[in-house]
Amino acid sequence: MSRWRPPSEASTAIITREGFERLRDELNHLWKEKRPEVVKALAAAAAEGDRSENAEYTYRKKQLGEIDRRVRYLSKRLESLKVVDTLPADREAIYFGAHFEVENIANGEISRYRIVGPDETDARLGLISIDSPLARAALKKRADDELEALLPGGLTRFAVLSVSYS
Repeated sequence: MSRWRPPSEASTAIITREGFERLRDELNHLWKEKRPEVVKALAAAAAEGDRSENAEYTYRKKQLGEIDRRVRYLSKRLESLKVVDTLPADREAIYFGAHFEVENIANGEISRYRIVGPDETDARLGLISIDSPLARAALKKRADDELEALLPGGLTRFAVLSVSYS
């Protein structure tokens, strides 16, 4: 079995101002605080002697690799992202950065979402990626419009209840 995997689809390179600052803060924290701490612990573990049987050394080496990988990713990604912090001309329709409330027509469940960039999604907070099926279906819709989105559970119909940019 081969380890080759097809390249993943390119994600949209836009982000909100809050998301950009959160990623930049994460990069600064990793580079200025976390990495020096792990390097110091790695040096202490290496000084203990035989590295082949030193679990602390192995753990710290792996931890440093993970930090370096994330730092490389964030450094490259932050350069390529475009911060979108302007409001659209039509604030009644759903666009990037919009908060919107929808009702699932099948079961009456009401959900609130915000369309954000792919690097700042968090389903628990209702932050959905601009690349997600629900966000794509919701774009340009207004309050009282209906939309259909192909979700993992199947085709789902929603009614838009409200749109805001607060």
